[in-house]
Amino acid sequence: IVTVNCARLLKADHHATNGVVHVIDKVIATTTNSIQHIIETEESLETLRAAVAASDLNSLLESEGQYTLLAPTNEAFEKIPRETLNRILGDPEALRDLLNHHILKSAMCAEAIIAGLTMETLEGTTLDVGCSGEELTLNGKPIIANKDVLATNGVVHFVNELLIPDSAKTLFELAQESEVSKSMDFFRQAGLSSHLT
Repeated sequence: IVTVNCARLLKADHHATNGVVHVIDKVIATTTNSIQHIIETEESLETLRAAVAASDLNSLLESEGQYTLLAPTNEAFEKIPRETLNRILGDPEALRDLLNHHILKSAMCAEAIIAGLTMETLEGTTLDVGCSGEELTLNGKPIIANKDVLATNGVVHFVNELLIPDSAKTLFELAQESEVSKSMDFFRQAGLSSHLT
């Protein structure tokens, strides 16, 4: 699938006497803002704005290149338990891993993202893309709230859930989501929970 500034190419290579025509499905708007500028001006990305500043990713997101930012909205951050969120925001390494897990190494418009595609993040992890009806899904969840916000250095898709990589979780949080959750009860009963958090 070929896109031009996130407009889908419908018909290519119509030759005319004075050139060639490609038919697309949208009007192409002028793009003047970087991904960083979009973060700084969008009200629904206020928490992300603070997180990006704290992790010193500003320069990357305003630099030349082609990235895809899966931008967690304020709503996405609010869904995370306050204790977990404060821990990540207070840990520069975990915060950077979290944000890098939301940045793809290339610009991917929604039209070009197809079910079954696996995309690599800046953190080196992968995200599975699928679809539920006509909605795109990430790791099985239809969480893309707004898509194809174009920037001079890539594209932004707003997501309403936080994608937390394993590297930003405590041992306890990882265990709670796995097949050893019952073992965690024994650690708790033995008074050893603090070692896992």
